[in-house]
Order: sequence, then C-alpha cells, then structure tokens
Amino acid sequence: MPEQAGREAAHEITVLASAAEVYRLLAEVENWPRLFPPSVYVEYLERDGNQERIRIWATANGEAKNWTSRRELDPEGLRITFRQEVSAPPVAEMSGTWVIEPLGDNETRLRLLHEYRAIDDDPEGLRWIDQAVDRNSRAELPAVKAGLEEATRARALTLSFVDSVRAQGSAKDLYDFVNEARLWTERLPHVSEVKLTEDTPGLQVLRMHTRAKDGSTHLTESVRVCFPHQRIVYKQTTLPALMTLHTGYWRFDEEPDGTATASSQHTVVIKEENITAILGPDAGIPEAREFIREALGTNSRATLAHARTYAEARR
Repeated sequence: MPEQAGREAAHEITVLASAAEVYRLLAEVENWPRLFPPSVYVEYLERDGNQERIRIWATANGEAKNWTSRRELDPEGLRITFRQEVSAPPVAEMSGTWVIEPLGDNETRLRLLHEYRAIDDDPEGLRWIDQAVDRNSRAELPAVKAGLEEATRARALTLSFVDSVRAQGSAKDLYDFVNEARLWTERLPHVSEVKLTEDTPGLQVLRMHTRAKDGSTHLTESVRVCFPHQRIVYKQTTLPALMTLHTGYWRFDEEPDGTATASSQHTVVIKEENITAILGPDAGIPEAREFIREALGTNSRATLAHARTYAEARR
C-alpha cells in the first residue's frame, strides 16, 4: 500500500501588535504560560543557533502533561517551525509553522500551519486528526491573540518580584517543606484548607484556601512542576478576581558556606476591570500593584520563614 502524502491545514488571525513583537513573544518560550492558556512551564533542553529542543508542561482535561518538541527559528523570515518528537496515536507525524506577516506598524497576520499523517495512513484516524487540529487551532488562535495584545499593550498591568531567605540548613530540607504542600494546613497559619494531587511524580495539582490579613479567604488552584531539590515552578489555573495571570517559582540554592537560600518569585497580570470593584472607586493600577505585592509577598515570606525553621531544625 503506497504511503499517502501528509495532510496540511492552515488557520490565521489578525493581531493588533507589531510583527517584531509577535515574533519575539512566540520565540521566547518563557512567555508561553502567558500566551497559551494550557501551558504551565517550558524549558530549553538543547539550543544550537536557531535550532532548539524544548520540553513543555501543560494541562489537558484537568491533568498535567509534558512532551518534547523541536523548533527552528527564522527571525529574518519571521517564521518558527516545530515538530513533535513523539506523537500520540492516531497521529504518526505532526509538524507545523508559525508565520508572522506584518500588515502595518501595529497589525500582524498570524498564520498557523500544520502538516500531519495518521498511523498507517488510516482514513478514520486522519479524519479524527483533521477535526482535532481544526478545533484546537480555532480555540488557540483567539487566546494567543489576546495574550499577545495584552503583553504588548499593558506593561503597567504586569509585575514581577522575588522574596528570599537564607537558612542554616540544606536546600533539600527547604525544598521538602515547599514540595510537601499537603501538610501546609499543619505548618502554615495562612493556609486553611489544602488538597494536593500528584498522579505523576513531580507533576502536582495544588488546590488551597489561603487566609488574608483581614481574615478573608480565597481559593486558588495551581499546577506545579517539581525539580528535586532545585526548584518548583507553577501556574495558577484558578485565580483571585484581581488577576488574569499568576505564574512563579520556588528556587533552592546551596551556598558555598554550607547555608542555603530559598526564593519565591511571582509574575502577575492585573485584571484591570476588577480593580475598583475590589479595592474601591478611587483605586487604580498603582494601588492594585501595591495590594498584590503586599498580599502575595506576605504569604510568600511567611512560607519561606517556616521553611527556614523546618530546615534549620534538621541541620
């Protein structure tokens, strides 16, 4: 039976941002949790000139998954090609290209091209892939457009910061304290309820109620990717009303003098339309930035202080 040619599909959308910014944001994989709603974390495994191999962690049907992909960047041609290293049945091969075409100083046509084959060129499998690619592309492009436009338009709505503590203890014990979040209601006074799911080692779904200074509580849910005993990266999938994005990491470093440093980093995008409803009619973006910095920083510093006590008790 002769092998059939690969199937091709094309989808496109117009983005109100410059082509250079669209290309940059798509090329820098650290932006993906902001641009692609299912994406939790992406890291480089290999980089050689314009050739890259990356690992992607993302949610699918409420579960955390990861896979690897190869990319080739063409910054002059404004194209990024990608190819799955291992495809899931019924897909035999899947590759694609982001094509960024300038329409004006602040307007870009973003095209997403796919090329694929079904295992054994099975017609039923190919129809299933046709429908999945079309459905996913139609859902993905508007979300990417929103993320790209927000990232280029609203720098004032984004804030990032880090809090750190140094402990007379090991990075392993600091890591263990943060990794064992199922015990946080016993260990952290600002956590009133917690549920930790870890069906795949190192991939956690953390759902918890956190108590604020005024006694109120709010529910968050995060997907966490754990790298023992170095760092834990996360993305909140259930957010407080004042945020449209919250990502971050916990990092643990052994110091040459036998001590260790634990750090908590946050990146937040403020939901501007909810500012006055939550903070009052006179509040604006500066007040929202200050409120979030204080709220998240207070809880992070409390967690870091308890982690330090835990680690120093085991020295």
